[in-house]
Amino acid sequence: MAADSRPSQPFSLGRLIRQGDLWMVLGVFGTVLLLILPVPALLIDMLLAVSIALALLMLLVVLYVESPSDFSGFPSLLLFITLFRLALNIATTRLILRDGYAGHIIDAFGNFVVGGKYIVGIVVFAMLAMINFIVITKGAGRIAEVAARFTLDSLPGKQMAIDAELNAGVLNEAEARAKRRKVEQEADFYGSMDGASKFVRGDAIVAILMMLVNIIGGFAMGMSDKHLSVTESLKQYTLLSIGDGLVSQVPALITSMAAAMLVTRAASKNNLGDELGNQLTTYPRAFQMVSAMLGLLGLVPGLPFTPFMLLAAASGAVGYHLRKASTLQKSTVRASARSGGGASTTQSAPEGDAASSSSKAPEKLESLLAVDTLQIELGYGLVSLADARKGGDLLERVTGVRKTFAGDIGVIVPPIRLRDNLNLGANDYRFLLKGNSIAQGTLMPGYWLAMNATNSRTVLKGVPTVEPVFQLPATWITDPERKHAEMHGYTVVDAASVLVTHLSEVVKRNCHEILTRQDVQNLLDNLKVTNPTVVNELIPSQLTVGQIQRILQNLLAEGLSIRNLAGVLEKIGDYAPTCKNPDELSEHARKALGAQLAKPFQNEGGAIRGITMDPKLEQQLATGLRQTANEITMMLDPRLARHVVDQLGRHLQGLLAAGQPPLVICAPQLRLAFRRFFDSTFADLAVLSYADIPARADVQSTAILTPLD
Repeated sequence: MAADSRPSQPFSLGRLIRQGDLWMVLGVFGTVLLLILPVPALLIDMLLAVSIALALLMLLVVLYVESPSDFSGFPSLLLFITLFRLALNIATTRLILRDGYAGHIIDAFGNFVVGGKYIVGIVVFAMLAMINFIVITKGAGRIAEVAARFTLDSLPGKQMAIDAELNAGVLNEAEARAKRRKVEQEADFYGSMDGASKFVRGDAIVAILMMLVNIIGGFAMGMSDKHLSVTESLKQYTLLSIGDGLVSQVPALITSMAAAMLVTRAASKNNLGDELGNQLTTYPRAFQMVSAMLGLLGLVPGLPFTPFMLLAAASGAVGYHLRKASTLQKSTVRASARSGGGASTTQSAPEGDAASSSSKAPEKLESLLAVDTLQIELGYGLVSLADARKGGDLLERVTGVRKTFAGDIGVIVPPIRLRDNLNLGANDYRFLLKGNSIAQGTLMPGYWLAMNATNSRTVLKGVPTVEPVFQLPATWITDPERKHAEMHGYTVVDAASVLVTHLSEVVKRNCHEILTRQDVQNLLDNLKVTNPTVVNELIPSQLTVGQIQRILQNLLAEGLSIRNLAGVLEKIGDYAPTCKNPDELSEHARKALGAQLAKPFQNEGGAIRGITMDPKLEQQLATGLRQTANEITMMLDPRLARHVVDQLGRHLQGLLAAGQPPLVICAPQLRLAFRRFFDSTFADLAVLSYADIPARADVQSTAILTPLD
């Protein structure tokens, strides 16, 4: 039989200490046993020492923890220690009433600590209980309650601030998730501490009641079972009860102090000792003033001279040392500033920088590879629009654009980074898509943009300009001129609204390029929660994520919403077994959008007015259709293309003059290819097929495109 060749692992105390789950199970199980089984006095001494040690350990951890929420296990630990101490009280009560003896620790607290005087013991215990119950526990409970309420009330604001920083590019996705987790952890912690403070309060009340029960029960047991006299029974069992109460009240008081310190450290960022030490020694003059006051008290007739003078001397020495150190530091800083930083600083800085750059080089190089999908660059004169301290709300408005777009179009726009660019003009801005500039404009902070939407003949005093979205004539006006403009029918908006409106239009026009495969995968994962059958049937057995991306991009390129993603995928699934061409499938997917396609072009009576085609022209265009495995295109003779462009130009002017949207209605097989071919010439031209128009809608032809002779 082959011997086991695996080396035996040596015993490791560190490995044993790290078995936290094992220690917790043993602790809980042992606490239950204390409630049920009788425990010998020797073991009681050990467990009482453990109780005091745990209370001290908790207090010291609270002193050293940097942030209160970092000790997130404190409420659970407080519950466990409280139950452990109450179980010990029951075990010691059982020993006191049964044997009249409960170990050396309780005997020492009952005789040595209070000198065998049970009246002194009662007074000391009562004072400790009042301090714990009335002062520490009540104050800590109130602080925990207020902290929990304010933390929960501020949670939405903190999360919105994180979203704003994410949109501004200050945080990346991982950092934002970590910060949200930190905020949620803080809220959960203070909510738990609000309830945990009730454990401490209840523990203080139970300690008083249990001591009274021990005294009364012990007195009765001494008289009946031990046949002691009234005086002997009262003295023996009262001292034992007081010793038991004191030995449980001391760790209870330490635990209450730990809980109170933890909830009062809301603003601490370092361990409490360092933070208090730094703050108390910041002002040397305070120590010098204390020294003078203590010296005066020492000279008052009737007051002891020595203690006050010793403290005055010590305070004066500390104040002198702190002032000397502060003066030396300030002189060093001034000398360094005059000499340009000092030789030592100049020599050591490059080494530190080199070490830092070498250690962080991989991270920096990888960060250079990242390209922001959307970015807003601001001239230095527009930075105040994004500065909340100066009243700027641009970050919140950009977040609102993302939310509105998700609700209207059904696509989650990635975080939009805002940054300043000194190469731009002071009041210029521009939008970047994957590093390429796609739009730009100029604002005048502090002014209002007035647009003549009602053809008013009133001339405004201001700076003439052009509205950046629709290129309409407009005027930058001052605030006093604003009311005058509104009274005469002008539409007036502030500078930030102009930028946000421009951003909304840019995102809408370029959303098909913004949509990535990862975005599509996220949409599919979200849809799979509510409609798993639709997704599982289509992907990956029928189509790939890339093909779905192409189909959705075709819909978005024409300004169509894909919020009804389930319906779109169902239509695609009907044709996917026999067709894999994304362009052709996107035409089928349009059927799922129904009335959404024609509604923007219907007038109040439900009629649709647009330019139609002569059947012969449709035949001429059909000869230029080219269909590959992945797309549908159109190749036209230059003369035919010019002929159609000339006619469209004339007829579209008539539609625009009548206030009608530019629309062409054609056969279904021509629709997509026709739109793509003429998109570069007529960017705002909409093209519908007869299949897109509801059966009951009345089609009114405003003009007919004729064939080429």
